[in-house]
Amino acid sequence: MRIAFEHRQAAHCENGAAANLLRFHGLDLSEPLVFGVGAGLFFAYLPFITVAGAPAFSFRTLPGHIFSRAARQLGVRIVRRKFREQEAAMAELDRILDRGIPVGCVVGVFHLPYFPPAYRFHFNAHNLVVTGREGNRYFVSDPIMEAPTELSREELVRVRFARGVFAPRGHMYHIEGPVGAPDVGRAVRRGIRETCGAMLRIPVPLFGVRGIRFLAWRMRRWRERLGDARAALALGQIVRMQEEIGTGGGGFRFIYAAFLQEAAVVLGRPELEQASQGMTAIGDRWRGFALLASRIFKERRGGDAAYGEAADLLLEIADLEQRAFRELQTLVR
Repeated sequence: MRIAFEHRQAAHCENGAAANLLRFHGLDLSEPLVFGVGAGLFFAYLPFITVAGAPAFSFRTLPGHIFSRAARQLGVRIVRRKFREQEAAMAELDRILDRGIPVGCVVGVFHLPYFPPAYRFHFNAHNLVVTGREGNRYFVSDPIMEAPTELSREELVRVRFARGVFAPRGHMYHIEGPVGAPDVGRAVRRGIRETCGAMLRIPVPLFGVRGIRFLAWRMRRWRERLGDARAALALGQIVRMQEEIGTGGGGFRFIYAAFLQEAAVVLGRPELEQASQGMTAIGDRWRGFALLASRIFKERRGGDAAYGEAADLLLEIADLEQRAFRELQTLVR
């Protein structure tokens, strides 16, 4: 059986999967609106977690939180499950599909056969939607792909139970029950307030604007503490999380700018259009940082002075983000 599911390509997997699932159930929201209502924008520097041999950085909230928050704000019920046993995970997936309900799955990227080899690495928080099955084949809507695709049962089991950091353990989710007519304006305001709180008020210096400043401080001493090779690898990790994993460009700042542009219309607040332009400018500064970091990584520029220049740019970005989120906080108070 193949569920009549509309596949739309998206900039980011969780936003796209969430938007496509909501659309199937009758609530047509754009990808930026889902991201903003779900308070997806964030920054985290986690030097005690290693991903692919380098510290972990994130420009978004934890995987799964965007859809969960958006659903909470919109009054939509999501059922999530993880499993110890592969057979139990596949049996539950089959049961939900046989009810005619598409199912979101969190999977590892490395063994997805339709991914280009250059994009396969050990990242275990990718989202796709399974839209039916026929024999040993499962129909898949992967929101970052141009068209729907398929996986064999063995391939789907392998990616659902990928090993490593953030192993998905068969994580699956679906919308249960009817989706009504939520107050999107209220959800937009709440999403903005939650994002501002995460970026401005978490006291731990690893998160939000404080996290960006802390990263700048640590970066100045990377070559001394880590050596040239590991320091360059850490820089490369930021760029990858910002521009490849943080799809949408500029560490999700561009997609958040698109959200603010739509929020201006939803709320009838033209000031949010100006805030959108400011967020686009911040995304441009993050892109400038990525360009500088890539030059250092490729040894076109080197030495402590280059890392100091990159750190100075981060401090400038932190000041811009602090000002932007304080203004947003005031607008939706």
